[in-house]
Amino acid sequence: MKNITLFFLFITTFSFAQSVKFEGIVKDTTGVALEMANVMAVNQQTKAVDSYSITNDKGRFQLFLNPNASYNVRFTFLGLKTKNVAITTGTENITRNITLTNDPTELATIEVVREMPVSVKGDTIIYNADSFKNGTERKLEDVLKKLPGVEVNKDGEIEVEGKKVQKVMVEGKDFFDGDTKIATKNIPADALDKIQVLRNYNEVTNLKGLENNEESVALNIKLKEGKKNFWFGDITAGIGVGHKEDRHLINPKLFYYNPKYSINVVGNLNNIGELPLTMQDYFKFTGGFKNMMRKGGTNFNVSSNDLGILGLRNNRAKDIDTKFGAANFSYNPSKALTISGFGIFSSNESQIETNSITTGLPNNVSETRKDLATQRTDLGLFKLSSSYVPSTKLHFDYDALLKLSDQKEATSVFSNLLNDIYTTKKQQPLSFNQNLNYYYTLNDKNVFAFEMQHLYQTEDPFYNANLKQVPVFANLLTGYNPFQTRNDITQNRFVKTSKLDTKFDYYYMLTAKSNINITAGNTYSYQNFDSSIFQILNNNVQNDLTAPENNNDVNYNFNDVFLGLHYKFLTGKFTFNPGFSVHNYQTNDEQLGASNKNSFNRILPDFYALWQLKKSETLTYNFSLANNFTDITKLAQGYVFSNYNSLFRGNRYLENSLSQVHSLRYFKYNMFNFENIFANITYTKQVDAVKNRALLIGPNRVSSAVNIDSNFADQSLSGLANYGRSFLRYYKASFGLSLNWSEFNNIRVAQDDSESFQITKSFAQNYNLKFSTNFKKAPNVELAYSYSVNDNFSDVFYTDSPSVKLEYFFWDAFSFTSEYSYFNNRNKSNTSKNQYDFLTANLMYQKKDSRWEWKLSGTNLLNTTSLNDSSFDQLGGQSSFSAYSVQPRYIILSLKYAL
Repeated sequence: MKNITLFFLFITTFSFAQSVKFEGIVKDTTGVALEMANVMAVNQQTKAVDSYSITNDKGRFQLFLNPNASYNVRFTFLGLKTKNVAITTGTENITRNITLTNDPTELATIEVVREMPVSVKGDTIIYNADSFKNGTERKLEDVLKKLPGVEVNKDGEIEVEGKKVQKVMVEGKDFFDGDTKIATKNIPADALDKIQVLRNYNEVTNLKGLENNEESVALNIKLKEGKKNFWFGDITAGIGVGHKEDRHLINPKLFYYNPKYSINVVGNLNNIGELPLTMQDYFKFTGGFKNMMRKGGTNFNVSSNDLGILGLRNNRAKDIDTKFGAANFSYNPSKALTISGFGIFSSNESQIETNSITTGLPNNVSETRKDLATQRTDLGLFKLSSSYVPSTKLHFDYDALLKLSDQKEATSVFSNLLNDIYTTKKQQPLSFNQNLNYYYTLNDKNVFAFEMQHLYQTEDPFYNANLKQVPVFANLLTGYNPFQTRNDITQNRFVKTSKLDTKFDYYYMLTAKSNINITAGNTYSYQNFDSSIFQILNNNVQNDLTAPENNNDVNYNFNDVFLGLHYKFLTGKFTFNPGFSVHNYQTNDEQLGASNKNSFNRILPDFYALWQLKKSETLTYNFSLANNFTDITKLAQGYVFSNYNSLFRGNRYLENSLSQVHSLRYFKYNMFNFENIFANITYTKQVDAVKNRALLIGPNRVSSAVNIDSNFADQSLSGLANYGRSFLRYYKASFGLSLNWSEFNNIRVAQDDSESFQITKSFAQNYNLKFSTNFKKAPNVELAYSYSVNDNFSDVFYTDSPSVKLEYFFWDAFSFTSEYSYFNNRNKSNTSKNQYDFLTANLMYQKKDSRWEWKLSGTNLLNTTSLNDSSFDQLGGQSSFSAYSVQPRYIILSLKYAL
């Protein structure tokens, strides 16, 4: 690794030494320096763009050119006349200032903007995709990773200038409702023409400038001319090589775009671990639904009873079989009306094996455990959307999203403390979400907005555990029979939720730089929660545990009526947006034959401030005070049997908690040298938090929900920072860090029922360094290193992870890509330590202009058997170190045909 790093540092230094620097300042005829002017050097012999630059706030440009070469250097700025300067380089650096004159047409300027590798037009950054390709790219994410200022993580999430991209569009149309993962994993690289980064994005033009959109970013993909009005895409089929068992891959992708309608179809059938959509993706997939109550000051989130079926980590398991199909359409019957929708189906069947050691249990005992699980999940997502925008004054939207799933899991657990345990989990949750938005601009002074969102959700989690030992909490379950060969215990639950959010906003423009926003809103939620526990005896007779404490039949109503006032104004380089909201809360739960009603009022302030230091340099401060409410799952007083070693009981007398959040964010992006810097620090304090009161007996626990005394507030302080830049066109480097300190409080109960506060602290650190090249005709490399420390004050875990990626396009037909990652996990005392690594490689062959591509790929070539991680449980103060089995080595031979 060290030798490779030195080799590429030598190449970088050598490249600097061989370049001639051409620099200067671009001004207009009045002598004012021009920021964001485009400068491009075209080699007169090769006709290639050898270097380009965008001027900084002082009008300075900088190009690195080949020595002893002739160039035509073009200087362009919107509204001014393009200037072409002939430059012949020698071996000495060149300095020259440039003056641009008025141009009444701008036609030449627009043509040059399209040819620039990177250009800026207002709030839009435009990347010319071909300028960053070297022939090894196959998908959108492969191109995005090479763009200056752009990052793509392993989950397919895109970050631009440190800000997470909200949605992806193709030719102005949402691609699967803007989902970034489906876009990055499926849009073919050879179809890309321009990638437009839309900063300060707001899809509702009526509200542009009225809301704080500085953190909102979207991508729009412009297709090559040959990809419009024609079907394009590809189909891939592959089989395993040298495997006794069947290994296969079928992956069709079809796309059609024209100004009136678009169709996208994506499929994937494989048993080699490719997961187009994970269960985590399903649960977080909102289908473009906005957090419309983000300024309301109330946090009332409906929890999801996912049964702990968490799906797969890093797309790896002992065995995975995936079936995935998705279709998306958009239709414009007129200029004003857009109808769109999608349907997604995913089916995953997987085998999961985990070996773990848990320390910090009561009486200083440790649990060694082996979990073997079989999971089957069928997921469905369906959405229909309509948007009617007849003019800039009127905007109307309606969306409906349906989510369905069928989840099953069977697990065998072998514990040194609890012997063998067999569990079954299953559920078929359903949610239906509707969203209606109406925006109307009466005139330059008055803007109205009405938003309404309705959620209907049902969940029916079923849990069964078969234990050799009698559960330690069995004495709490009235009617439980402990005299059994095996203890077979089951719980059925059913949760129904209907939640309606409505909000009306009125914006009045006091001046061109200030407005008042009056908000009237309401959140109403009705929930019903039923649960029952029963036991199967030795003679297969069902023993229903009918005592009231073993069952739940709860109805819960929550209502929040609020009125908000915000004043936004700009003064100099500052933007301020202070405000507050006045709330009336009413709650009522009905259970155990009685009602528990509560009503109170509260004023919740918030504050936003932005300091625009320069055009692309800002400092932002946010403050909010919010009321946090739990939903019905923590109010139900009957016992909930959610795990073989866990019994939980709610508390109908819980009160809301109050949280304050302060965040400070610094952001700087310099197009002159593609330098991007961002840093964020956030402090959160939660008073009267709803926490757990727990009795721990070995690995078992009995817990209930309580409000922690206000003297024991939960606190967290987190910070992250990143510095990245591109240089000499071919190089990209970044350094980042994230720190998180937290302090949480719970109540521990002793065997004699005495209580004590348990304060658990943790401090997590992560540091990462990355360097990559993007040569056109030479091999490219990405070197990365990350180091993390997780200190939970009972143990400290360390992880080192260097990695190398290599890609090379050669002989005008062959592409080679490979990735190697090494992990070194250990704790402070070195009682838990493990090293493992992964190696993948792909060799592709495709002649120029051929539709056929052969690919030989290998995953987990080193045949690593497991990966490791560590976790910390704040309730028990316990730390766990686990080994997670992964798929073995696969060699796949595939053939792709491009339409």
